[in-house]
Amino acid sequence: MIQVDKKENTDTLKESIAFLEKKGFENIKADMAGYDTPKSYSKKDSNEIVTPDIVAERAGIKHYFEIGLKSEKPNLLKSKWRFLEVLTRMKDHRFKIITRRGHYKFTNDMLEDLNLQKNLIKL
Repeated sequence: MIQVDKKENTDTLKESIAFLEKKGFENIKADMAGYDTPKSYSKKDSNEIVTPDIVAERAGIKHYFEIGLKSEKPNLLKSKWRFLEVLTRMKDHRFKIITRRGHYKFTNDMLEDLNLQKNLIKL
């Protein structure tokens, strides 16, 4: 989710965090009040800041989670997902997409445009 969409979709973020806690994830950091904020990355050429939606650990492996919801700025979301995919591959972490009903097609189309093969976590 991009920063503009986060204010509107805090319920989805809370639901995702509850789901991850049930699945046994620890040290959960989320870009939301009440949780530590994950590490942010800034683009060199522009003043855009990339912050993962949720970062958590399980079995000593760090997992980055993004919420796949319809967005007004799909190109910004694509660049964020591409960056997180490259980052997680470099550091041998995991990158996963969480989505919900009504957003499956949008999320799958985005992943197809990026040539990413991901199994979606459906809430």
